[in-house]
Amino acid sequence: MSDDTQRRNGEVAEIAGEALRHLVWLAATGVTELPASSLPKAPGPVEPAAPEPVPVVAAVHHALARPPAGGAAPAEPRAGDAGQPSAPPEKGCGSPRLAAIRADLGDCGRCKLAGGRTHLVFGVGDPAAELMFVGEGPGADEDQQGEPFVGRAGQLLTKMIEAMGFSREDVYIANVVKCRPPGNRNPEPDEIEACEPFLRAQIAAVGPKVIVALGKFAAQTLLRDTTPITRLRGGWRAYEGVRLMPTFHPAYLLRSPEEKKRAWEDLQLVMKELGKPLPRR
Repeated sequence: MSDDTQRRNGEVAEIAGEALRHLVWLAATGVTELPASSLPKAPGPVEPAAPEPVPVVAAVHHALARPPAGGAAPAEPRAGDAGQPSAPPEKGCGSPRLAAIRADLGDCGRCKLAGGRTHLVFGVGDPAAELMFVGEGPGADEDQQGEPFVGRAGQLLTKMIEAMGFSREDVYIANVVKCRPPGNRNPEPDEIEACEPFLRAQIAAVGPKVIVALGKFAAQTLLRDTTPITRLRGGWRAYEGVRLMPTFHPAYLLRSPEEKKRAWEDLQLVMKELGKPLPRR
């Protein structure tokens, strides 16, 4: 094969890879159809027909199955490329849209947190949950297990969820940042900025009726509001048309158990909103 042919095939493969990553992102953000003209035409005569929209998922499969012009196979994605996760994403990807978001996140190196993580912590739970919990970021246990809220604060959150009449499998749980900040420090603005689009895509994919924002970083990130959590909590707010209840983070409740009563009051408002029976006095 001549150098020119190899160069052209490489360019075509690169274009094909970019197109595929764009299709994956469209699927993750809720686009379900593309015009029929968006796909390359098969060679040979075809019967004339009115063009019909093409489902995005079908377009992704079409792009994967079709080799680029010249017969060369698409270039193998490099580790760290968008759309190429470092390991099969078993957790938090129970729908095609969530799987597409995880694929686009890939072996993420978009901020400095990537260098210190053991596992990227995407999410967990029902991909069509009516109730979604959003926390701040993974801790040491979460970093080791690749699942949000599994340490001491996670055990308390599980008890809170069960007290509301749900199980962890009934809800969806995610964090603002997907990698553990070193020493469990607060996530920094550039780290939140890098991860926030994926959180917002997760929320859109799950489509919950209610979001519970756990702690100031989750509430302030989603609401674009720097009001302290002590003043935000307990009052209904809205995120993109979804009812949002800010409350205290379980880690804070472990340090300040006297605040558990107020957090439970917040969760009872969520139960009422979702039609769950409230406990008898």
